Order: sequence, then C-alpha cells, then structure tokens
Amino acid sequence: MSCAADAHPDRDEEAATREDDTLNHVPCVVAFDSFKGSLRAAAASEAFARGWRSVRPGADVVLRPMADGGEGTLEAFAAATPDAVRMRATVRGPHGRDVAAHWLLLPGADDAGDTGVVELASTSGIELLGDDRLPWDADTFGFGQAIAAALDHGVERLLLGIGSSAATDAGAGMLAALGARILDGTGAPVRPGARGLADAASVDLSGLRRPPAGGAVVLSDVTSPLLGADGAAFVFGPQKGISSGELADVDAALARFAALIPGDPSAPGAGAAGGAGFALAAWGAQLRPGAQAVAHAIGLEAAIARADLVVTGEGAYDGSSAAGKAPAFVGSQAADAGAPVALVAGRIDPGADLTGFAAALSLTDLAGSAAAALADPERWLAEAGALLARTLTDVR
Repeated sequence: MSCAADAHPDRDEEAATREDDTLNHVPCVVAFDSFKGSLRAAAASEAFARGWRSVRPGADVVLRPMADGGEGTLEAFAAATPDAVRMRATVRGPHGRDVAAHWLLLPGADDAGDTGVVELASTSGIELLGDDRLPWDADTFGFGQAIAAALDHGVERLLLGIGSSAATDAGAGMLAALGARILDGTGAPVRPGARGLADAASVDLSGLRRPPAGGAVVLSDVTSPLLGADGAAFVFGPQKGISSGELADVDAALARFAALIPGDPSAPGAGAAGGAGFALAAWGAQLRPGAQAVAHAIGLEAAIARADLVVTGEGAYDGSSAAGKAPAFVGSQAADAGAPVALVAGRIDPGADLTGFAAALSLTDLAGSAAAALADPERWLAEAGALLARTLTDVR
C-alpha cells in the first residue's frame, strides 16, 4: 500500500466518494504507546480510532494499547484483560508524600494463581513530581510498597514495569519497602534516594521478603548497565535533574551501594529506572524486554496477523525509539506479518530512522506547533486518524 504523509492533503469530496467502498472495511490495528505527559496509550488509541471511523464508519478497528514497561503498562494489561481488577494502594511517592496508586490483579484461570502487575511509573514515577526534580532525594519506596501490597494479596507471580522513574537510587527504596535495612556507618537507616546511597555502609537483607512462588518478571525497554558512562546516572540522570557536575558523584553512590548486595551491576538492564533493574535482579526477578512481554500478554501478534494496516506511535519518536521502544517493536511485528505500518507521534525527530514505515505523521506538524499539539492531543490524533483513512490508496 502507499500512504501520503503530507500534513495538508488536497483531496476533494467527490474523489473521496469515488473511492472503492470496500476500503471502509479494512482491518486496522492501532497499537500506540503512551504520549508521555499528555495521553495514556488507551486514550491515544481511542482518539485515533475516532478519527479513522469519521472517514470510514464501517471500519474494523482493533485497539491494542501498548507499553514497554513504563507509563501506561497497567492500562495496556487492563485493556486486554476484561476480568482484571484495579487494586488500590496508598504509597509514599518519590517526593515523600502519599500518593493514591493502584496495582492490577489478573485472575488466574482454573488452578493457575493470580498475577499482580505493578507499575513504577504510577508509584515512583517522574510524572508525579510535576515540573520539579529531586535528583538526590527521590526514591522508589512507593514502588516497593505496591509490590508488598500485591504479595500481601497472595499473587502467584508478578509483572513489574519499571520505566519512567523519578529516582536514581538503584532500587534501594524498593528494597527497603520490602524489608531490607540499608544502614550508614552508625547503624542508622540511610536517607532516601541517591543521597542515602552515598552514606551506605551495610545492607541487612535478613528481613527482605521473597518473590512469589511463580516468580517476578521485570518489564523494561532499557539495556544499560548500572554503572559507568552507559549507566543509570550518566545516561538517564540529566532528565531527572542531575547536573553534569554531579553525575560522577551519583555514579559513585550507586557503585557504593552495589558493592553491598549480591548482584551484577554490569548486567543488561541493571541501569533501568535509575538502577531499579539492578535491585530487582538481585531480589531474584528476571529482566525481560518490556514491549515483547506486553505484546504477548495483550495478544498483539494474533491481532496483527489479521490486519491489513497497523498504526503505532508515541509522544516523541527519535533515535532512541528503535532500541526496544514500543513503536519499533510493533513495527517489527507488522513487518514479520507482512502488514504495512504507519507511525503517528507527537513529535518526530528529524534524525529518526523511519525505514519500514509506510507513513509517518507528526502531531506537531499537523497542529502547526508543539504547543498546539500538546494543548489538544486528542483532537490532533483524531485528525491523524482521519488523514490516514483518507490517504490510504491500496491494500494488500
């Protein structure tokens, strides 16, 4: 197929009415990740589908909201699992104040035990800080509290999404919430966050709760190690407010803590979520590519196998998007199935590799500016849906 990607196509109504009516029934799978800071994946997918159906009211549009372990992971599982139950939990947020959060209960079939899905983004995520950043003091204690709540409920297994963290604490806060004691030289508990890691002298794991019998799987899109130039502090610290002059100090604090507990700081994914991947692996969890695990859980492959078009996207598509992010994974799944795939993103970086996409639409271009797109993202996603529905000219 071919899709025009012009922001303002010139197509009159008469030409549209002459279009083969069978195109109104093209199966279309919409699998957006969240538009971070703007729309969750489910809302983004629904807005695009409204626009598509405004042009093709008889269209079969299948929604499969995606995530890669970060923001929107709970919504992706909830949308794909009709009997999922949202379980409320009040936790300590990354700023030290209570946050009304929840985790997701996936009831097991027959004798299979229940699964708990816990998302770091909604318990210790950077979005909870608003415009503030707490590079030395934000921690993952609330994430650990939500995990503990799922364990208290008696889940058989855990799925843990760890993207979008506000903290660079190597998961120390999470471990503390699960019963570990991280102590300074006087035997007192250290302060929260990276600040406390700089003072850590010993770690008592005797009271640490164990993972559930069925195990814990960590969902992440990051393969970075914990330490060094490619690690949690140097790569992801700046977006959490760590200044260039402080990066080495935070990295040293992470190294100090890593030396106190059994674990491999060089393992791929150890640096995910400010080092939470390291702590979770040391706890006994298995690290897995988040997009792949979410896709399997929501039945994405089966949906794509029946599709004539797949549409995916996220808030910002750039050079890092091809390295495990949800849109790139969805694109690879579509390619494997022989289905054309289109990209819709809030912003598309000029240097981003768009190879393999039949069309690529930027909401910033459609709206005329980033500010306009952010002010009403649902409107412009609907516009993108209508535009692609009009410009689809051939179907395999």
